Amino acid sequence: MSIEKVTTTEKTAIGIAHSKLILIGEHAVVHGQPAIAIPFPLVGVESVIERVSGPITFDSTFYQGPMDSAPITLEGIVNSIEATLEHLELPKRDLVIRVKSSIPPGKGLGSSASVAIAIIRSLFAYADVSYTEKELLHFADIAETFAHGSPSGIDTLTITSESPVWFEKDSPIHYIKPGSDFHFIVADSGRIGDTRSAVESVAHLLKTAPKRIHAKMERIGELTHSAKYALEKAGKNFLGQMLNEAQKELETLGVSDAGLNKLIQFARQEGALGAKLTGGGNGGCIIALAQNEMHSRQLAEKLKKFGAHAVWPFVLRKQD
Repeated sequence: MSIEKVTTTEKTAIGIAHSKLILIGEHAVVHGQPAIAIPFPLVGVESVIERVSGPITFDSTFYQGPMDSAPITLEGIVNSIEATLEHLELPKRDLVIRVKSSIPPGKGLGSSASVAIAIIRSLFAYADVSYTEKELLHFADIAETFAHGSPSGIDTLTITSESPVWFEKDSPIHYIKPGSDFHFIVADSGRIGDTRSAVESVAHLLKTAPKRIHAKMERIGELTHSAKYALEKAGKNFLGQMLNEAQKELETLGVSDAGLNKLIQFARQEGALGAKLTGGGNGGCIIALAQNEMHSRQLAEKLKKFGAHAVWPFVLRKQD
């Protein structure tokens, strides 16, 4: 029987989650340097739980069918759901989990973490139990460990935050309050990035040329500190310079391919204050900093016409 035809009771619950972007610090963050990530509210995930007799069933674009038969790619999500149900003392049956996502997977926008967080929130809502941020991050990290091996935690932290996140491995998390509005455009190259292979290639470079690559990592760390100052006090022009400088370093690390470079160069030619890749690179997305709201709209249209697969202009608002 198809999922759509099953009769449900009135018992339903909803959980949502937005996505995230790395503003600056990708790759270097894996090797002890800081990174800044920002919430990206224009794409996200909605999870709806419905009570239906029988085994737990998924209804989503990435899989439809019983949870017990889910593909290996969903193993982390399945483990996360099972741990959450156990914590909530709910039976592992009689549920349909319907997931709708507008986040393109494999583009460095935190798709897997957003799916996990939306589902966990919907399960807590279904049980009518409130959660702490610590609980939410714990159950989401179960899914992320399966997805990424050893996740930094930056995805789940940013997806559950309303503010930019200053992240440094083994250090306390800090939240950044932007001192003014920043108008960004995210443009999708249309190609899936392979974060794992990009991270591995940088790790290989570190072994073959440790002195040179460590210097690159430290330089990205310095730029990230400067970007934090720009967000809080110095403003958009200085931030744009820091993004451009970070892109230079990422290019020397070999994680920015020709397609990303074309989009970045085009954005700069059309007046972007700064532009760089965001995420693992070698595919995925770029982020560009516009001069103002009108320029943001104009640049978004031009990037679309230039060949970007999808374009999202958004504003990082000033926080008091």
